[in-house]
Amino acid sequence: MYMPAAPLSYLSPKAAVQPSPIDGRGLFAIGPIAAGEIVCIKGGYIFDRATLAALTPTLGPAEIQIADNLFIGPRDPGEREGSMIFSNHSCQPNIAVQGQIVFIALRDIQPGEELTHDWATTDDDDYELECRCGASTCRHIITGKDWQRPGLQQKYRGLFSWYLQRRIDAAARQSSPAATAPTASASK
Repeated sequence: MYMPAAPLSYLSPKAAVQPSPIDGRGLFAIGPIAAGEIVCIKGGYIFDRATLAALTPTLGPAEIQIADNLFIGPRDPGEREGSMIFSNHSCQPNIAVQGQIVFIALRDIQPGEELTHDWATTDDDDYELECRCGASTCRHIITGKDWQRPGLQQKYRGLFSWYLQRRIDAAARQSSPAATAPTASASK
């Protein structure tokens, strides 16, 4: 008897996967979700970029990057559904990552709303896609390097995946005048 793999990711009982007008399937609120509430937690196995390259032809995009060379996601097709969080991209998201794998509501969310995050806050990859989010602030084209855009860095300050926020903070320190100015000596 075939037993499907146990879920690797957590989806709130107030959320369900449904057909999405943005793309394929998406995660939707089926009950009211309060601002700050955990909506989903990405699960799976940790692997490096070489393993990701080997898995992608079979599994497609089912991972989230969590560090410079580390990803979390399924390892085989039987785990794909249980690892997915089904959060489509939106340029005007209502959920965001906290840390690396936890996604919270940015505001109060009503039943029927699709739960989306801006992939600029989690992705560092070489892709370019036409955006179909329909938001009034839509960028129309999203890329795996959108996290580098100063306007998005300001908009999502503190809402980037840990590894991206560290890069943003390091670049800001290097470019600040205080980082390059000589400091006064504390001794006399």
